Amino acid sequence: MKALTLFFAVLILFFSSCKEEAGSPAKSVSYVDAAADTTAVAAAEVYDDANNYDRKEDMAMLVETPPKPESSETKIIKSGRLRFQTDDLDESYVQIKAAVQKYQAIIKNDSQQNNDYELSRNLNVRIPNQYFDAFIADISKGVKYFDQKEITSEDVTEEYIDVASRIKTKKALEQRYLELLKKANKVSEMLEIEGQLSEIREEIEAKEGRLRYLQNRVAMSTLDIQFYKPVAAGRKATVSYGGRIGNALIEGFNGISNFFIAIIENWPVMITLVVLIFWIRKRWKRKNK
Repeated sequence: MKALTLFFAVLILFFSSCKEEAGSPAKSVSYVDAAADTTAVAAAEVYDDANNYDRKEDMAMLVETPPKPESSETKIIKSGRLRFQTDDLDESYVQIKAAVQKYQAIIKNDSQQNNDYELSRNLNVRIPNQYFDAFIADISKGVKYFDQKEITSEDVTEEYIDVASRIKTKKALEQRYLELLKKANKVSEMLEIEGQLSEIREEIEAKEGRLRYLQNRVAMSTLDIQFYKPVAAGRKATVSYGGRIGNALIEGFNGISNFFIAIIENWPVMITLVVLIFWIRKRWKRKNK
């Protein structure tokens, strides 16, 4: 009897488990239906917001994405400073001028100095970056030694790429605002968007200016050259002793002339002072009497 009871209990458990397995597909179908209902609701919300200026899609468009790194070659700014002695200033200048023409360089500044100890000439030269080393090698021919020789190289690749990427990002953001400006119907919305566009354009112009500066410095290296010729101590190179005395007399005469001109220019002040002194003196005499 116990065995029969145990047999029926096993059968009941078996059929119960089969019934639960048979009911599981119905549950999965209900999950699919619920997901479909959720999708339909979301689609309906997007459709209802299709003509709304403040919808989430448009606001998401205005999020400024971080700039992506751009592949680029190394950007190096080269500069240098040279100072050396020469026996002939004109000959050294001709040699440098030949190198300038050979390597398509530009002399930006050219100045000369003359004192009791030396004659010197200073040049500021802009040289295409790829010819910088060759240019220095050419003008160094015949130089016995350099009193000063400084060559520097600054790697601006990271800044260059960063500025270029930010310009690209800002321009993309500007385009998104322009698209929103076309959709705006209210004056307040238009004014707000135009204000944002003005700020973005100012940032773009500033970044573009910085990028042009970097491009110019990278493309054209800068070299300051000073070459000099010593002269006898106590003797000026191009002006004689008599000439220096004449110059001193002329400078003294010019000083006196400038003094009298200054007095004439300030005649109201001078007249006021004279009248004031005369009045004080007259008052003092009356008091003593």
